[in-house]
Amino acid sequence: MENSAEKASIENVLNSYGDALNTADVSKVLQIYTQDGVFMPTTLPTATGTEQLKESYSNIFKTIRLNVKFNIEEVLVNGDVAFARTSSKGNVIINATDQSIPEENREFFLLKKENGEWKISRYMFNKSE
Repeated sequence: MENSAEKASIENVLNSYGDALNTADVSKVLQIYTQDGVFMPTTLPTATGTEQLKESYSNIFKTIRLNVKFNIEEVLVNGDVAFARTSSKGNVIINATDQSIPEENREFFLLKKENGEWKISRYMFNKSE
């Protein structure tokens, strides 16, 4: 597959991840990660592997709802490994109070091909504002 087609596939993965976040769909999130995926959220413990990812995202979605849009700023592909840099903006709703708070982040993804499909292998983000 040529580089532009690989980039398009990766962008589809990132957009699917954004949809999974906005719908609080843990099972969809897990399908997008590699088996040994690592999630490094700001102010929360690192989650490694499917079971920890499931626990981490389940806990997050119990606490908040997200309504964010990702902007894909850069995708670099090298064989079966790729890097993506994104930003996101929207709001987060605290489930306990229904309070809506502006949310703006910078994200960095390492993606790998697993069984011929691009998946998130490593993901971290931090607040941009």
